[in-house]
Amino acid sequence: MSISNFTVLMPSVLTLVGIPGLEPVQCWIGIPFGAMYIIAMVGNSLLLFIIKSECSLHEPMYFFLGMLGATDIALGSSIMPTMLGIFWFHMPEIYFDSCLLQMWLIHTLQCTESGILVAMALDCYVAICYPLRYATFFTHQLLTQIGAVVILRAANLVAPCLVLIKCRLQFYHTTVISHSYCEHMAIVKLAAGNIQVNKIYGLFVAFSVAVFDLTFISFSYIQIFLTVFCLPQKESRLKAFNTCIAHICVFLEFYLLAFFSFFTHRFGSHIPPYIHILFSSIYLLFPPFLNPLVYGINTKQIHVHVVKMLCL
Repeated sequence: MSISNFTVLMPSVLTLVGIPGLEPVQCWIGIPFGAMYIIAMVGNSLLLFIIKSECSLHEPMYFFLGMLGATDIALGSSIMPTMLGIFWFHMPEIYFDSCLLQMWLIHTLQCTESGILVAMALDCYVAICYPLRYATFFTHQLLTQIGAVVILRAANLVAPCLVLIKCRLQFYHTTVISHSYCEHMAIVKLAAGNIQVNKIYGLFVAFSVAVFDLTFISFSYIQIFLTVFCLPQKESRLKAFNTCIAHICVFLEFYLLAFFSFFTHRFGSHIPPYIHILFSSIYLLFPPFLNPLVYGINTKQIHVHVVKMLCL
């Protein structure tokens, strides 16, 4: 229902541009994105299959790794069908409520992934700093509780974004989103009226998650490194460090990409829009693509089982 030539009341359908300025070559951009998506889905599915089928991998570290793999599959699947539909099949339209659902899924899964990295840091911390307490600390009940808290925290933090958009933003200047998927601020900026509350809450979620998670992970690794460097034998130090190397790689890749995307969006006004959109899309797809490769190469138990499966 149109209120004026420039304002629309709660549109039923939105249009995603894709990558503004690169529309003529989006079909070619979709090829590496599609390849990364396929590798991410196959790699994470294989990771989950190995962890589930091998009894020797039914340990806390692999429980969290399985959660990470499942999150990566869900995250990739929540954005890539929409993006490839735009790039390859010229299907830019999406229902407003479907767009909100995609937005909620994307940000919830990002928050969930950050929470899983915190849980994995806790796993490394207890394994190295308190090895004798490891088996008694990580009970099945505690693992279930940690998994539930990580998921519920993410869902409950992001849910108010939906409520604020549905209840506060009734009128919209345009129905065209200059993005390749439904991102929170991309939707909020369409609205006519006061969007400050929505922007502030979005920043609150991002900063609260980042500050808490980064503080906890940093504290854990400071304690881990202090413990490792105090070990008397070089072989013991190397073994302890190798326990955490895959998690450190995933941690750095996830947060460095997140901060780069965040700061270029907030402070890179002179950067062309297509650069912003490309990097924000890569930020969402790269962790699901890279994580199974990192753990497949750096985790001996998983590497051995993958080689066995490929040799059959």
